[in-house]
Amino acid sequence: MSHSDQKHILVINPGSTTTKVAWFLDEHPLWKETISYSPEDFRTFSSSLDQIRLRCDDIQTLLDRKESDLSKLAAVVGRGGTFRPMESGTYRVNEFLIRDVMEGRVQADHISNIGVVLAYDFARKAGVSAFFVDPVCVDEFEPLARYSGMPELDRISLLHALNIKSAARKVAAELGNSISESSFIVAHLGGGISICAIKSGRMVDVNNANEEGPFSPERCGTLPASSLAKLCYSGKHDYPEIKRRIVGQGGLYAYLGTNDVQEVWQWIDEGNHEARIVLEAMIYQIAKEIGAMAAVLSGNVDAIILTGGICHDDRLMSWLQDRICFIAPVHRLPGEFEMEALAGGVLRVLQGEESEKEYPYGG
Repeated sequence: MSHSDQKHILVINPGSTTTKVAWFLDEHPLWKETISYSPEDFRTFSSSLDQIRLRCDDIQTLLDRKESDLSKLAAVVGRGGTFRPMESGTYRVNEFLIRDVMEGRVQADHISNIGVVLAYDFARKAGVSAFFVDPVCVDEFEPLARYSGMPELDRISLLHALNIKSAARKVAAELGNSISESSFIVAHLGGGISICAIKSGRMVDVNNANEEGPFSPERCGTLPASSLAKLCYSGKHDYPEIKRRIVGQGGLYAYLGTNDVQEVWQWIDEGNHEARIVLEAMIYQIAKEIGAMAAVLSGNVDAIILTGGICHDDRLMSWLQDRICFIAPVHRLPGEFEMEALAGGVLRVLQGEESEKEYPYGG
């Protein structure tokens, strides 16, 4: 590829306490930086939308410090959020999506929603298009996966789609296949846990990481429904408190007062038996959910893929692999690959390897 064919891509990925920013030349990052925030920085903000101006200004300050020339850009890409349901793929950001985000026509108020707004702003400055790739709201459920047991409550597809799809692409390539020819179970293991069945490249079932599946370092996962309803109507808790206890203060945090797995290991090494039991219970639940996704795929599993921050932990992964290795070969990809996945999705479109998709809720 000639130098003139190379594509400069700005990548913007907002998280709860960070904004990750990177400048890619094709698939290679020229630099990566993380802008960090404390809870105090957002104390006066009531929603994620209120943070747009602050984060935009801080990104601009970073670009100025890096002496980055926006005129070199071929595209800007931002993290996709909890928009209305859509298929996996690379989408061009348009005014209809921006309208929906700014007017709250999304499935949840989540910081990932503003990634496209930030990308759109810098793309306009550069005179190029903005994109998003495999957003949190990817929905490729098969019909049977939507049933919950209560007609008023459909099961909803919200997941760590970006990292899950990236990890699946990597393993498919290692096995000499395309992702469209592969069937995987991918477990994204972090502060939230998504365990996804991929069938012929499509994410056909997953636990909603905010409501279902294993408990995680800070989320409750699936709870006993009748007991939860009784707790909610006990008069001891209001809705915001229950919501915090389900997402943010659940899981390991609820049992042990910390969401830091390494701190839990320190207690275990000091002889804390309760800490060990709770950590084992989390792995037990993860293994159960992986087994459930094996049933979704009728046992036709090419590989189980473990990814996310928790996968750096050798001892935990040994526990987990002992429980699931009978299902299929296990591939471990520690960490997350969101920045590379965002750049890669746009690059495939710019190079004509993949068609861009249109936001399906225009007009």
